Amino acid sequence: MSAKNNKTQAPRPAAFLDRDGVLIFDSGYVFKSDDLKILPGVPDTLKKLQDLGYLLIVISNQAGVARGYFREDDVKAFHHELALQITSMSGAKIDAFYYCPHHPDAKVLEYKKVCDCRKPGIALLNQARNDFSIDWEKSFFVGDRSSDIDCAINAKIKGFQIHSDQYEMHAAPFANIKSLGDVLSHLPL
Repeated sequence: MSAKNNKTQAPRPAAFLDRDGVLIFDSGYVFKSDDLKILPGVPDTLKKLQDLGYLLIVISNQAGVARGYFREDDVKAFHHELALQITSMSGAKIDAFYYCPHHPDAKVLEYKKVCDCRKPGIALLNQARNDFSIDWEKSFFVGDRSSDIDCAINAKIKGFQIHSDQYEMHAAPFANIKSLGDVLSHLPL
């Protein structure tokens, strides 16, 4: 799902957002709409970010495809449902979803590879940069894993890490936050 903006438009900052643990509860390889649980405050925060002029771009590793747990069509359907629910809850519209289906230890051979689209690689961010007119200096990344912060560092943008008992905290995020809503207190960048 992508509503690319015209490259002749004035650049807008992007809020690059990990999916699991940032927008939705991370219960491991989530792909069924019945398992979609949006985290508290997320829809309203996304609306506030959008009202501040930010593009809302989801960047997600989806190794479940490579492991054979689900198909790319399942990921796309899940993203469509997530976008619909967020819009119905707050009016916010996610501008695009980008995901990496690869993993170096994949069971599905066509997805078994080392790639730059898997975070902390930045190929998905660069794809968004090609698709949208983005003000890179005012853009940021929010994630819950160290690989998300490494992705932000590799892309030379600020990275916010949501504190999680599930994952180790990165040594060098721009800021540690408790939820997506906390990013608002750090704006503008």
